[in-house]
Amino acid sequence: MQFSSRDRQKHLRLAGDRREQYPHSLQFYLEPPTESISLAEFESFAVDRLKLLKVVENLGVSYVRGTDAYKSKLEGELRKLKFPYRALAEDDYEARRKDHISHFILRLAYCQSEDLRRWFLQQEMDLFRYRFNELTGGLMQKFLEHANLSFEAIGEDLKNELADELSVSTPGFSLPKVKEQMFYKVGLADAVDLFRARRVYIKDGFAYVPFKEIDVIVLNNYRTKLSKALALTARSLPSIQSDERLQPLLNHLRNSYVGPDYSVQKNTGKISLDQIDALSVKSFPLCMRQLHRALRDSHHLRHGGRMQYGLFLKGIGLTLEQALEFWKKEFIRGKVDADKFDKGYAYSIRHSYGKEGKRTDYTPYSCMKIIMSNPPSQGDYHGCPFRHSDPELLKQRLQSYKIPPSGITQVLELVKGMHYQLACQKYFELTHDVDDIGFSLNHPNQYFTESQKLLSGGRELKKEFNNSGNFQQKNNNQESVNSSSTPTSSNAKADAELEGLEAYFTED
Repeated sequence: MQFSSRDRQKHLRLAGDRREQYPHSLQFYLEPPTESISLAEFESFAVDRLKLLKVVENLGVSYVRGTDAYKSKLEGELRKLKFPYRALAEDDYEARRKDHISHFILRLAYCQSEDLRRWFLQQEMDLFRYRFNELTGGLMQKFLEHANLSFEAIGEDLKNELADELSVSTPGFSLPKVKEQMFYKVGLADAVDLFRARRVYIKDGFAYVPFKEIDVIVLNNYRTKLSKALALTARSLPSIQSDERLQPLLNHLRNSYVGPDYSVQKNTGKISLDQIDALSVKSFPLCMRQLHRALRDSHHLRHGGRMQYGLFLKGIGLTLEQALEFWKKEFIRGKVDADKFDKGYAYSIRHSYGKEGKRTDYTPYSCMKIIMSNPPSQGDYHGCPFRHSDPELLKQRLQSYKIPPSGITQVLELVKGMHYQLACQKYFELTHDVDDIGFSLNHPNQYFTESQKLLSGGRELKKEFNNSGNFQQKNNNQESVNSSSTPTSSNAKADAELEGLEAYFTED
């Protein structure tokens, strides 16, 4: 393709403008984007960043941060989603633009409650830490200047004068290493964490920080800025909530799920009603196992429980006819007679299968929807046990299911850290005797599908000898069920489903 002299000048000028807009692959996200974008791009950017942060959360629990395995998996996800994964040349403008815009979109969605802010802040911090530590020394220095963190590097004369003190006060630094390493003179207020850990030399109100420890100070600075920015964004919510285009999208992002919706099942009609009791023990996630047990014990579930469990059963393959038979048999064993069931509940079940009303084919609830919406009250059994149960009651329930004490401790630690889906993932591993399930768990029906694959030999397993000499199964398939699925967190029908869902099983 030939360019005239004027075209070449215009091309160079545009490239210069792009470099000026995003001079570095990393930023503190201090200035919001000002360009206009389509709603489709708005949604696409937000969903991709949410996928990335979910991976960051999962890797942070499954791997030690900074290890080769952690870095390799996170870099792969950054590449796949087309975010800046290293300090590339100037040709990664689109990746930097996407990174900038998507951060601010999710900031809008996740500033709306303390729990959401805490989650967003933690994942963004972990992502920033990885990307900062991947910079070369020269690019790291450029970023510090770009972020106005121009810490003063001490001269050779002062470093030689303080060499003994620096060596004694800085863990892992011998005298020769002190002379090789660059040290920065940093205000004590910026180096509090390093001072508390006794990892730096302090003199006259300044900390002398080795270059390899500078990331701690940069991360603290970023945490402070982002935390304040989230609080300020939350205050401006009323003006955003009045925008009829944005608010539904932001609300949906908070509860979004980015895997298959399980609305169409290959095994529809292949599961018999007689199998459900056994399946509830072997292959149901804890939330559905709890609902099934409550239904069998009391022959009734209240509104929220019927919605959550009914759609799950539909997702694992119950036909409309099976669902009607299942619920009727159970309810008439309680206080509901056959006539009342046929007049009230039967219509609601047909409605959930898209055979009544607006003919909407409702999809099963994802983990995020269960965790974030409609918390259970007294007498309810729906919700997420890891999110909504008292820890002591959760412990007792896990004990009754013969989960070993060490496993219960691991689950409760994840719950304490508010990693509810990861706690469910650990429950899967403990109940299926595998060390690593190899996928991120995001949906109750995904749990069921993966359990059935594993129990039927559909997943490739390898066996290892444990310490007692017995065989132990370990999942060797590292592919997520989501990897080949189409993202559905942006489903327009998901929002449409919210209308009319109250008609599903409305009668207590």
